[in-house]
Amino acid sequence: MATVTALVTGGAGFIGSHLVDRLLADGEEVRVLDNFSTGRRENLSSAVDLYEGDILDEELVRKAVKGADVVFHQAALTSVARSVEQPLATGLTNTHGTLNLLVAARDAGARRVVYASSSSVYGGVGPLPSTETGPTCPRSPYSASKLAAEQYCRVFSELYGLGTVALRYFNVYGPRQAVGSAYAAAVPLFIQALCRGEAPVVHGDGRQSRDFTFVEDVVEANLAAANAPPEAVGHVFNVARGSSQSLLELLEILSQLLGARVDPVHREPRPGDVRQSMADVRAARELLGFQARVAFHEGLRRTVEWFRPGLGVGILTGGKVPEQHRAHGRE
Repeated sequence: MATVTALVTGGAGFIGSHLVDRLLADGEEVRVLDNFSTGRRENLSSAVDLYEGDILDEELVRKAVKGADVVFHQAALTSVARSVEQPLATGLTNTHGTLNLLVAARDAGARRVVYASSSSVYGGVGPLPSTETGPTCPRSPYSASKLAAEQYCRVFSELYGLGTVALRYFNVYGPRQAVGSAYAAAVPLFIQALCRGEAPVVHGDGRQSRDFTFVEDVVEANLAAANAPPEAVGHVFNVARGSSQSLLELLEILSQLLGARVDPVHREPRPGDVRQSMADVRAARELLGFQARVAFHEGLRRTVEWFRPGLGVGILTGGKVPEQHRAHGRE
């Protein structure tokens, strides 16, 4: 089989770097476009062809896309909380940045663009599990920007024949997920707090539920989307396990895995938060041939094993970190 040239935007980030590793392992030629605002250089192999810069840089994006067969668009300003504080920056990067990439991919004749969207577009409306044809109701600038970019992908497929597939990720977790930020997600923050003997902070009562999805499964979904049949083009697909756990259940499993028991501290819910989230995964199974394989407990075990050495302290040492632990169950 001929070698594929793949561009991964945001390839130094959490999900993007896992995708890059898998593409390299499969023998593909890999390019990465990243401005390292959140991505880490140490996540990247020297085997990648690096284009350092911003997704808003039209000339750089055109250079990076030229000659690429498949584009995996992971670059984004993530976090609901950050988007509430920085709506303009979020919209520019996530919506205009995606449009910039789509124009470049169209002009370069790319075969497929796989776009990383978000389950937050559902906004907690409609019955659960959420289906791709059900209602959407963004509740933050982040989710609004993701939904707008989805529509651009559809339009570029219908109007210009560009083969786009959008994937709505549900609360991805796993090794390399950022922890040193006020916008970090629940899983790494809980692990860090428990390992250091600190009380995890939960915004709300902790009974809000999420369809947690291991990063390895997200990589598989991207590869399936890149090779999906024409019937999938122009459509969106949920990427999840199709079941959900509450934040309190998540904390209980992590406490068991780490052998630590620290009661959480509850704070007020955050603006833009969604109460319940769970995906209908039938469309991805039927059209993409994708089904999540990693069980929740197993994914958490792998994540804990990756994070524990890097934290550098045992659970009884009580090592302190300067930032307050905040966990709200978002992506």
